[in-house]
Amino acid sequence: MTTTNFSLLMALLLCTGGAARAQDKKLTGYTGNAATQQLELENRFDKQLSSSHIGETIKALSSQPHHIGSARGKAVAEDILQRFKSYGWDAEIVTYQVLFPTPKERLVELKGSTTYKALLKEPALKEDATSGQEGQLPTYNAWSADGDVEGELVYVNYGLPEDYEYLDRAGINVKGKIVIAKYGRSWRGSKPKVAQEHGAAGCIIYSDPKDDGYYSGDVYPKGAFKNEYGVQRGSVMDIVIYPGDPLTPNTGATANAQRLDRLQAPNLLKIPVLPISYHDATPLLQALEGPVAPDEWKGALPFTYHIGGGKARVHLKLSFDWQIRPCYNVIAKLKGSEQPDQWVIRGNHHDAWVNGAADPISGLAALLEEAKAIGALHKQGYQPKRTLVYCAWDGEEPGLLGSTEWVEDHAVELKEKAVVYINSDNNGRGFLNASGSHALETLVNEVARDITDPQTQVSILARKQASEVLKAATPKLKKEKLAKQGIAIGAMGSGSDYSSFLQHLGVPSLDFGFGGEDAGGEYHSIYDSYDDYTRFKDPGFNYGVALSQTAGHTALRVANTVTLPFDYRKLYETVNGYVNELTELTSSLRESTTIENQLIRDRKYQLTTDTAKHLSPPLLKSEVPYLDFSPLQNALTGLDTVTTSLAARKQLSAAANKALYQGEQQLLNDAGLPARSWYKHTLYAPGFYTGYGVKTIPGVREAIEQRRWKEAQEQIGIVAAAINRLSAYLGNIH
Repeated sequence: MTTTNFSLLMALLLCTGGAARAQDKKLTGYTGNAATQQLELENRFDKQLSSSHIGETIKALSSQPHHIGSARGKAVAEDILQRFKSYGWDAEIVTYQVLFPTPKERLVELKGSTTYKALLKEPALKEDATSGQEGQLPTYNAWSADGDVEGELVYVNYGLPEDYEYLDRAGINVKGKIVIAKYGRSWRGSKPKVAQEHGAAGCIIYSDPKDDGYYSGDVYPKGAFKNEYGVQRGSVMDIVIYPGDPLTPNTGATANAQRLDRLQAPNLLKIPVLPISYHDATPLLQALEGPVAPDEWKGALPFTYHIGGGKARVHLKLSFDWQIRPCYNVIAKLKGSEQPDQWVIRGNHHDAWVNGAADPISGLAALLEEAKAIGALHKQGYQPKRTLVYCAWDGEEPGLLGSTEWVEDHAVELKEKAVVYINSDNNGRGFLNASGSHALETLVNEVARDITDPQTQVSILARKQASEVLKAATPKLKKEKLAKQGIAIGAMGSGSDYSSFLQHLGVPSLDFGFGGEDAGGEYHSIYDSYDDYTRFKDPGFNYGVALSQTAGHTALRVANTVTLPFDYRKLYETVNGYVNELTELTSSLRESTTIENQLIRDRKYQLTTDTAKHLSPPLLKSEVPYLDFSPLQNALTGLDTVTTSLAARKQLSAAANKALYQGEQQLLNDAGLPARSWYKHTLYAPGFYTGYGVKTIPGVREAIEQRRWKEAQEQIGIVAAAINRLSAYLGNIH
């Protein structure tokens, strides 16, 4: 888009923002004078927020390493507890006992004509005051298996299932070998999972500079991107099976909880896996022989990338302590005056892999600033109608431990009382990112309309809309985005503390954060520090204030409204779009399969593939049958009718509120998803091979993608039944 067009777009959005400010603003669930009073309350709330205080909180809480189970981790929890109490909240630490392994031994060495022993260490930098501290967790992947293995090294690109299909065509088998994969394109835990499925003996993951290193910009400390020694720590627990303490699925990990044998836990790997820097990866990759990697596999290191098949061998040795450790959740409450048994829950984790200034302290500082502001209002006489519950979770980094154990421990009470869960995690500079339950999409748009972006002085809604228009790939899509009223919120996968609320219990959930102008390579490294954050993430902490406003206004609006702001029309529209996607996916897959199989039968691959590459043609795939989507389509017709009728109702009784927030529970399937019963939501789940990335209508979508046709048809019926339950439930609201 030209500069002129961009100026016109911003002028249009500025006018739109001005129009919204000039007229009476609609607040869903509020009528007449109540809306004015709520906006006045939010204005008073905003005046209590301080960017400098957010910065002070980030500096204080990220001043030392504070992973789960560490002395400093406990001290951070106690600091947060005292802050809540000083703000006037009723607060306590709720402790669980969870498994969390830390390394005893780490070894990676190259053997053969060239030898190398990996450093496995990030150096301290004089420009980063906290990078040389004691108490840092070493570079490792939590939940790797113990192992002492040696084998031929094979480069597997990003370690995706399709990468192994290419290896099969190239005649390269990874069974009994050690694979090296790049970070990116999928969640880190998927990489060793797929390697294990293919028989690999071990897995190494490295960060290629093409993804977040010098290819993207100047490296730290000169710039924001990953230097040659930076390493991304992280969990490789198979959270798509279930998150939380792997020894206590479906049960809170209390001191007396019954525990599985660790070696029988279905979400733990059987092979060793370790992350390394691109400094350590370079000699390993250089030693590889065999076929030259395809163009799309090549990174930015200054040599030719080979797949392997030569004499390069690697010795990988890892062992861990496998200890049960305390997990300190901080839970603060402000009791509601009218509906104390309806809870508006707000959360962000406090544990970090190392110092964690961005992840998670930037989001936690915003949450604490909200609590401080609400506490100040409370001291002036404000009392929420519903109970506010503010939570600082421990153990999120290893696998959502603290939040999952609390949710499992309080499952019955939460299904009865939890109106909404509002999550945040790390925060930065840029654009609003919002995802969650789609019946809350209207609420999110109304909140975003009323908050000013600190850089452009338009609303954060207008700025997000501008971003979406500019990102649209075609003139047609740009036109559609310009015409669209508001923004669509994203669907939730996993990777943060909302997962157990939404996908296990059906508690309506939202996740907020800002970003897009804060790219870098510090993630889960020792360089996720206050020094890095103040230079490259949110230098003035202004987006910390924006996050406090966004999450705080949302919590206050839900807490104070007479009628809860659930718009099930938005849910219907979103699910209708998902079903259309599934029918198009099936048709497209059917057509592409037919064409691809014809190309294979006609020997087109053999005729066009460079014979020097010795690539076999792809295998023939089963033809795609015609699936019957009519149960889903008929269910959506019913949901359309019911939600239209509900939206037309001018007034709902106070008793209807409980039905409104418990409606999401109708979308649960007690049996859960195929092969992972912990995940019960029929609309949202993390993908089996994408991990953090969401799969919508996952039972159907993944069965189609993985060509399990009988299962796909069965899941269509299961999802249709869930939608019919929701329709019947909403139809009984009075």
